[in-house]
Amino acid sequence: MSAEAADREAATSSRPCTPPQTCWFEFLLEESLLEKHLRKACPDPAPVQLIVQFLEQASKPSVNEQNQVQPPPDNKRNRTLKLLALKVAAHLKWDLDILEKSLSVPVLNMLLNELLCISKVPPGTKHVDMDLAALPPTTAMAILLYNRWAIRTIVQSSFPVKQAKPGPPQLNVMNQMQQEKELTENILKVLKEQAADSILVLEAALKLNKDLYVHTMRTLDLLAMEPGMVNGETESSTAGLKIKTEEMQCQVCYDLGAVYFQQGSTNSAVYENAREKFFRTKELIAEIGSLSLHCTIDEKRLAGYCQACDVLVASSGNNSQQLTPYSQVHICLRSGSYQEVVQIFIEDNLTFTLPVQFRQSVLRELFQKAQQGNEALDEICFKVCICNTVRDILEGRTVSVQFNQLFLRPNKEKIEFLLEVCSRSINVEKASDSLKGNMAAFLKNVCLGLEDLQYVFMISSHELFITLLKDEERKLLIDQMRKRSPRVNLCIKPVTSFYDIPASASVNIGQLEHQLILSVDPWRIRQILIELHGMTSERQFWTVSSKWEVPSVYSGVILGIKDNLTRDLVYILMAKGLHCSTVKDFPHAKQLFAACLELVTEFSPKLRQVMLNEMLLLDIHTHEAGLGQSGERPPSDLISRVRGYLEMRLPDIPLRQVVAEECVAFMLNWRENEYLTLQVPAFLLQSNPYVKLGHLLAATCKELPGPKESRRTAKDLWEVVVQICSVSNQHKRGSDGRVSLIKQRESTLGIMYRSELLSFIKKLREPLVLTIILSLFVKLHNVREDIVNDITAEHISIWPSSIPNLQSVDFEAVAITVKELVRYTLSINPNNHAWLIIQADIYFATNQHSAALHYYLQAGAVCSDFFNKAVPPDVYTDQVIKRMIKCCSLLNCHTQVAILCQFLREIDYKTAFKSLQEQNSHDAMDSYYDYIWDVTILEYLTYLHHKRGETDKRQIAIKAIGQTELNASNPEEVLQLAAQRRKKKFLQAMAKLYF
Repeated sequence: MSAEAADREAATSSRPCTPPQTCWFEFLLEESLLEKHLRKACPDPAPVQLIVQFLEQASKPSVNEQNQVQPPPDNKRNRTLKLLALKVAAHLKWDLDILEKSLSVPVLNMLLNELLCISKVPPGTKHVDMDLAALPPTTAMAILLYNRWAIRTIVQSSFPVKQAKPGPPQLNVMNQMQQEKELTENILKVLKEQAADSILVLEAALKLNKDLYVHTMRTLDLLAMEPGMVNGETESSTAGLKIKTEEMQCQVCYDLGAVYFQQGSTNSAVYENAREKFFRTKELIAEIGSLSLHCTIDEKRLAGYCQACDVLVASSGNNSQQLTPYSQVHICLRSGSYQEVVQIFIEDNLTFTLPVQFRQSVLRELFQKAQQGNEALDEICFKVCICNTVRDILEGRTVSVQFNQLFLRPNKEKIEFLLEVCSRSINVEKASDSLKGNMAAFLKNVCLGLEDLQYVFMISSHELFITLLKDEERKLLIDQMRKRSPRVNLCIKPVTSFYDIPASASVNIGQLEHQLILSVDPWRIRQILIELHGMTSERQFWTVSSKWEVPSVYSGVILGIKDNLTRDLVYILMAKGLHCSTVKDFPHAKQLFAACLELVTEFSPKLRQVMLNEMLLLDIHTHEAGLGQSGERPPSDLISRVRGYLEMRLPDIPLRQVVAEECVAFMLNWRENEYLTLQVPAFLLQSNPYVKLGHLLAATCKELPGPKESRRTAKDLWEVVVQICSVSNQHKRGSDGRVSLIKQRESTLGIMYRSELLSFIKKLREPLVLTIILSLFVKLHNVREDIVNDITAEHISIWPSSIPNLQSVDFEAVAITVKELVRYTLSINPNNHAWLIIQADIYFATNQHSAALHYYLQAGAVCSDFFNKAVPPDVYTDQVIKRMIKCCSLLNCHTQVAILCQFLREIDYKTAFKSLQEQNSHDAMDSYYDYIWDVTILEYLTYLHHKRGETDKRQIAIKAIGQTELNASNPEEVLQLAAQRRKKKFLQAMAKLYF
């Protein structure tokens, strides 16, 4: 019997064999017994597990007479164990699918390295530098197996892995798992560094035009003999198991395609290579057939890869007509051509090419983008939802909940688009009766669900509706509508347009009021009001909706207009415009305000100025929400209009406080400090509190770079804010005759209330202004007598150090304000390290130590590229480090305390040694020793573990001391580099723990 036939028999036999239960791998050391065991396919242990056992025994370290751990000896027993592991893999035909499924990365790496070694691959030689065509077939195949596994492992490591549920905690098991995880990560790091070479090796293999051979149990036996006994048989073209060229190329193409596809996420041009390899794999599978013994490709996964490549690979102009609908949709989504996606979906409603699940996934993706703030996608979401709904009803499915939600508030445009999609989604002449019936039932149900008869008429008069519904069905529908609205006279003959219906008593006033509520078209609003006033003169139509709100300073003037129609129109236009501005519908707000301005200009100069003020506020909001987001300065005419408003001295003009507030905030945000400091009229400083506050903030910003003596305005700003935060004490006599002290929370002593000041600050975005305000409140918070832990802030030294009347300040309100300000500033810029330090100090002061560490670490991370650079010393000051040390100490993370003591300018050995003496540490203890660079601390650790009899931990500490880069004789630059490297790794490890 040939070796190949023997191997085939070994793979198909299934008779059980039970080796002795004690040291069963010793029982199999006799090679003939192993072969017999494998031929009978003993199920316990499984053949793959034999590899693990053999290699574990072969790699077990030895202990010498001095009780020192030594590497595994290279003796006959260990060589035999390694050979047995290779023979088990040979029995499995070197099937990487089976081996990868059952063996860990370190074990499989060891196995394949043994294969390279026994296959006479020269150690230290790069595989990419070797000519595969000139190598013996088994040697070339060993190299291919290793490099195929390398790139397959890289690809597999990029997939998310579901974490297994941990069982009861066992220290030795956890340590073993951690060691295996670290070993796997190290191997992956090496494989990724060599990935380019592995790809080149496999690309070179595709150029081979000869069959290859893989080792069998017989050839491995021959290799294990003395070289003189082999007689060159293993290097001949007939030794081992034959792998045809097509089978080898098929496997290599598939693996290369997978790694190219994985690299495509960072370099989209590589997708073309992946597509080429996958399609070549399909061709080779067709040539080989599905009966191949040595080429196992997951064809479903291959089909998925091919389909994904079709979508991801950008086709040339000549092939644009041949793009699949998948590719077209993906290209449109990537380029933002969402209207084209809608057109593709409408066309697909005729062909049913795209699966429903795919169309729903596109809609979900668009919904997510819309919810993230892209309001322009709301209309696209509605249109795609309509297209999907029509597809659903054509295939006999129910209408989705999303459609019902989006159609709660129908309008003319929505109805028109729905009818367009329905018309284009069905070919009435060629469609089956079931399709026509589904469409007719859908349109009928839409009509029954509409309350506004205008939209019912639009659908019932449409050509598609008339074609699909028979006369009897239309009559029945009209009867149902008549029962629902008995006051409305519906005629059977379709009405072409709602606007053709004359305004007469037959039109329900309620319907017109409903349209008045929904409309944002100023001319349509005017038309509806004219019709309503023509029908009745007793109603005040500005009261139709409780949502129409006009500020009280304006409503008195507007409701004083004598003409009822004009009064209703002005009130409704302004209310709707203010609402549109609130919901950031600025185009409609501008239309409504412009129409209102045109109307009031004819009869009321006072209301004209009111509308000009509101349009100024609208233009500020429009710029801030649009071009201002990208940092583009506002146009000069807008800045001039803001100045004009601030300097306006027209008597009897009703003014909203928010307009002045927004104007001053606008000037500060765009750094118009020169105007606020020097050019603002003096009367404004006395009459407008927001202008005064803006003047003081701008002047403080301007004086900030100067000497401390020149910062006169900083003192003025301090006094203004202290007065705002002060409380007025009142005495009240109770029913029992006692006099009690009452504190007024919102003081009337300042230029504004504290809540108004906070509201104004939350309109600011300029970092320097926010930093000054924040430092002022932090200083005010620190002035408190009973404060234990100060909060640090930039520019805190410019403020006075004391307050004459300390009891008058409401420090509780100050503390709340500081927290709110920090929360707001971090929402503006979450990467400002100074603001992050303030947030950390607040948590530290309130004993929230874990949260404090989170923000201290985040502050360091944002200014050091996640600790890849050194954290600036003005960020991690000694005070910050000491607070981090205290946090770790109170969290019982004592090893972290010892490491952080090294970060101080002068190492705090006393605290470090005291913390290391603690035995109830909640951190990883000895796994942190690699982050210690101070030899004194490491020596103390060695002594401490020796004193406690902790041999393993003592060895770890000794290993850490023995690193050459910590040698005291090294140049200072080397020692600093070693310290910096350990700082980086420790802080990154802490960040992963607390982020």
